[in-house]
Amino acid sequence: MNADSKNLNQSIIKAFAVLDAFTNDKKEWGVRELATKTGYNKSTVYRLLSTLVSLNAVQQNDNEKYQLGSKLFELGNRVSIYKSLRDLTNEPIQKVALEIQETVLLGILKEQQAFHINKADSLQGLKISTSIGSYAPVNGSAIGKLLLAFSSIETQETFFNSISLESFTKNTISSVSKFKKELLHIQQQKFALDIEESELGLVCIAIPIYNKKGKVIAGISASGPSSRFKMENVSSYIQILQKGANTIEQNLSDFDSL
Repeated sequence: MNADSKNLNQSIIKAFAVLDAFTNDKKEWGVRELATKTGYNKSTVYRLLSTLVSLNAVQQNDNEKYQLGSKLFELGNRVSIYKSLRDLTNEPIQKVALEIQETVLLGILKEQQAFHINKADSLQGLKISTSIGSYAPVNGSAIGKLLLAFSSIETQETFFNSISLESFTKNTISSVSKFKKELLHIQQQKFALDIEESELGLVCIAIPIYNKKGKVIAGISASGPSSRFKMENVSSYIQILQKGANTIEQNLSDFDSL
């Protein structure tokens, strides 16, 4: 344990100790033998296993022993998929960042938010706080607005029925009617802008990435300081982003969705 161990959740640590006991050589455990293995008492191990079973992280088989469950397989596949996505998109977004000289993000719509799956930092010195694996509210993100605009009517209805639009700056669109008009506008122009809507001084522009069936599966954006952003250069930004998008579409041609 490091110096910050006092801030760690001991129940989670114990749960992972239990999970770590399952190996290729020992795929099944009884409560008593798992208690001996981990050094925890039987009641603690039983509680941990019951919780893990309820989460599908562990399952009980016919002989009342425990084995790893489907949730861990699902999570492991997610890690593999996102690693593959980063491997397939690293080079094109690095090239875009080099040419456009702004920070480039690749994102998808997940859990009614923009989820960032890759990033190439700007060479101009501006470091935005957004990181790979982070989420951003849809109405405070160029990628988020873009992806919601090109999502299904059902997805949009679910979004508006379950999400309250917050304001992050004076420029954020927090009115549902105005935001719906913004989505229609994005559909027509095929790009989205975030003009200091998530953070004052920061501007983003995003365009869609399509699969081979013509469905939007992701978005690519460039983010930089408002002092460098000029509306008359939007078409130039889009051309650069489009080159990266074209390469990514070729690399991800086998993905129906992300």
